[in-house]
Amino acid sequence: MLGDGGTDWMTRLQMLVAKKLLATDWSQSETAKILGTTQSTISRLVSRQLPSLPGSADEAVIDGWANELAQALIQLGPKTKVVRQRFVTEFQLSGNQIIRFDSTLTGTDLDKGQMRTALLRRLDWASSRIMAETIQPYLPEVGMNIAACTENPDGKNDVCAFPGRFVFIDGKLKPIEAASFGSSDHLAGVLLRAREIDRDKGSILNLRPPLTSKGEGVDTSSIRSACSQLNWTFVEAPRGEISSTPEFCDLLLDTGGYGWEPTMYLLANNPLELVDNTHKFISALKAVGL
Repeated sequence: MLGDGGTDWMTRLQMLVAKKLLATDWSQSETAKILGTTQSTISRLVSRQLPSLPGSADEAVIDGWANELAQALIQLGPKTKVVRQRFVTEFQLSGNQIIRFDSTLTGTDLDKGQMRTALLRRLDWASSRIMAETIQPYLPEVGMNIAACTENPDGKNDVCAFPGRFVFIDGKLKPIEAASFGSSDHLAGVLLRAREIDRDKGSILNLRPPLTSKGEGVDTSSIRSACSQLNWTFVEAPRGEISSTPEFCDLLLDTGGYGWEPTMYLLANNPLELVDNTHKFISALKAVGL
């Protein structure tokens, strides 16, 4: 959503509803399904503090809405399904400009070709949201890429990515070529291996990890601290091979070696969430002194 605190009010609403549902007989998977998110996201949300909103009046509105929604869902039970959603949203912008949306979502499935086309568009849209000045210090020498897979990928041909690398054009970070399926080998392989552990992960991005103050190696301690702030699961992955079998994996770290560049792999459910999480992670790194 737009405006100061737009993302925070949506997060606050989701967190409050999730906590109220889990306090009854709803499981994390049932709660995730009704809220349109993943079990790993619910697991992290309920352990965090509620985000503050710009005004206490806004918090009261969101909290009241969350309470009404949660009470209705509790009465209906965890087997209830969402069959239609209608959104009426109005933005009043500077210059007395008003934009209003009145849309209905029905959950209608697209055919396979349309789904793949939609995923390419989502990947392209997400890449346009990357904050170039934020991500520039972490661009790998080999180039950065973003990849996303279909819901049930059979292999690398079901993973789309950008061929080549991202470059700076007019102060913005843009891909050299348009995204396409089967255009990634290594990054697609890492994503598919991560999905074997955490089925909620459907998108991946690679960055250069920060080095220690003496430049003698990867600053693993700061990366762990940033992950801890975000309640992320940190997993070591030498040469992209996951070294353990955790329940979730949000960040994979390859510390590199002779002739092999160190790499961080950030993972998320979808490309848009991935880009937002990347910005949050870099902010968390700065908060621990980088």
